[in-house]
Amino acid sequence: MIGRIVSLQRARSRLFVSASFFFLVVLPAVASKDSVPDWVRAAAAQNLPHYSAETNAVVLLEETTYTVAPDGTATEHYRSAMKILRPQGREDAVVGVPFDKDTKILSMHVWSIGPDGHEYALKDNEIVEEGYANEGSLYFDGRVKVARAPARDPGGIVAYEYEQRIRPYLTEKTWFFQSDIPRLNQSFTLELPPGYTYGTVWAHHDQIKVVDLEHQRWRWEMKDTPGIDLDHVLMRPSEMALAGRMTVHYGAPGNALATQGTWQSIGEWYDMLAKDRLVATSEIAAKAKELVGDKTDFYDKTEAIAEFVQKQVRYFVIEMGVGGFQPHFAGDIFHNRYGDCKDKATLLSAMLSTVGIHSALVMVDHRRGVIDPDAPSIVGDHMIAAIEIPKGYSSPRLRSVITAKTGHQYLIFDPTWDKTAFGQLEHNLQGGYGILMEGKDSQIVQFPLLSPDLNTIRRTAKFQLQPDGSLKGTVTEKRFGDLSEHRRIMYTTGDAKEQREYLDHVLEQDFTTFKVSDVKVENAESLNKDLTTTYSLDTDRFGKAMGPLLMVRPRVLGTEALETDHKKRTVPIDLRETMQAKDDYDIELPPGYAVDEMPEPVKLDLGFASYESASEVKGNILHYSRTYTVREVTLPPEKYGDLQKLAGVIAADEQSHAVLKKQ
Repeated sequence: MIGRIVSLQRARSRLFVSASFFFLVVLPAVASKDSVPDWVRAAAAQNLPHYSAETNAVVLLEETTYTVAPDGTATEHYRSAMKILRPQGREDAVVGVPFDKDTKILSMHVWSIGPDGHEYALKDNEIVEEGYANEGSLYFDGRVKVARAPARDPGGIVAYEYEQRIRPYLTEKTWFFQSDIPRLNQSFTLELPPGYTYGTVWAHHDQIKVVDLEHQRWRWEMKDTPGIDLDHVLMRPSEMALAGRMTVHYGAPGNALATQGTWQSIGEWYDMLAKDRLVATSEIAAKAKELVGDKTDFYDKTEAIAEFVQKQVRYFVIEMGVGGFQPHFAGDIFHNRYGDCKDKATLLSAMLSTVGIHSALVMVDHRRGVIDPDAPSIVGDHMIAAIEIPKGYSSPRLRSVITAKTGHQYLIFDPTWDKTAFGQLEHNLQGGYGILMEGKDSQIVQFPLLSPDLNTIRRTAKFQLQPDGSLKGTVTEKRFGDLSEHRRIMYTTGDAKEQREYLDHVLEQDFTTFKVSDVKVENAESLNKDLTTTYSLDTDRFGKAMGPLLMVRPRVLGTEALETDHKKRTVPIDLRETMQAKDDYDIELPPGYAVDEMPEPVKLDLGFASYESASEVKGNILHYSRTYTVREVTLPPEKYGDLQKLAGVIAADEQSHAVLKKQ
């Protein structure tokens, strides 16, 4: 997904231009820019609490002041000082301030203090402008002012401040006060014109008390905010799904941009931006009619149009100013045959409207857990579609379905994710939340977790085992859902060499030497059919001879191993996706051999996942079967012990052997 998503909240996306950038704001310093200000020296003189040996850096001071003018424009003042603790912290101390034509930087100063106490002040020509890497699929007018201060070494201090004028597209400001770096002292100050009011919502953090500074000024202060350390954490959620933030909604009575801190008001605001962009042209109507043809069934008509937008409209971003939020006109998207996520969802909605099918845009974040249902805001980085299902209509092919408060049902579909079958939803959005943009009926909605049998691997094989331990046979593997995505990409875009090397890499996990032949792939383009791969396999030394005994692994190929550790778990567990894997293997025993010992059957059901396997002998056939099912995607940290148990059971079963004895 990364590289195919455009951020809808450009201010927030720029805040995290790089994991190494940190951003803070306050009033300009009184000191000359040619010397280190007193506030920097005071911050540097603080005694630090104890941090773990893995902590790269700490923010000593972070102050943000957000001032709203009567005309609705805003000025952000930002001040920060960071101390580097380890060599790895050098990149954390690279300063980056994003801007575009609507967020002009009025002033910016950068200082540093070396570990030896030497002070530095960067000159204006030492602060450079850089663009964003576009990787061929992105263009927008955003730039970054970047400063790499001298003496960025352990024990050194890097500080900076800037003032930036902002033209808000709506009356909302989010304070992101937590990241991977711990913060010692930080504050956020809000200054509003007379008559304005405000409200706050908090995500991933308890609300803190505000200090009323009088004269329409308020301040929130925090101390000792821990960093979110996800390094070396297995099965970890997104940092943004854990990081605390506060969103301020403000405005004067009658202000059309005020969002009032509700999901409904956010949807109504977005409706103003997008409504005229959703209008279909005659060319759009003609194409939709052509695609639908004589189809009358809702699913068939919708699928034809959805797959056109999904596969025939290239993902490409052209974004300037409010274009970070507002889609292009549907007619332009159709004519150009390209657009970003919100453009593709807009074109889909316009095309469907011409055949009598209503749909709405849905703002989401591609990282499950980032959107908090209790914290209305426009924090999110992706747009998808909700297609209204006619009343009384049902079909087993409609899988990702929600019911809104109005009673209307919608199929949730992402036309950007081009390897997810119509009717389904990619795994990283399942279980998460999105804003259904339906004007006054706008609301937060939760996406369903799809059944494990909609995301599957089915492996079957028949082998012949030779007395010398060599094994040969034919393997068939069927994949459906997101578990087929990578292979569908490989078999539709990769060349023959890449495809061969990929299959070899997969088989290297189970065999030391092998030969593959007669590879056949079916349905690589047909997302609603199993991706089927068949091939012949010939491998030496599969069985291990020990005198009259021959040891073989009933689980011939395919691993479902889970990587766990023995560290204390403090963050939720992300299992990524619901899924089911089934294996059925027949091994024909060599003449004169019989099974002397068999692995014990395994059966474990932990609720969130289950695993069972069995080996049995039928005549001269050793048969192995297993089923591994994952039913949930997010677990509390307390479940880590169960996950470790599951990992141990799978590992033991995958390495278990049957012993054959020569008669």
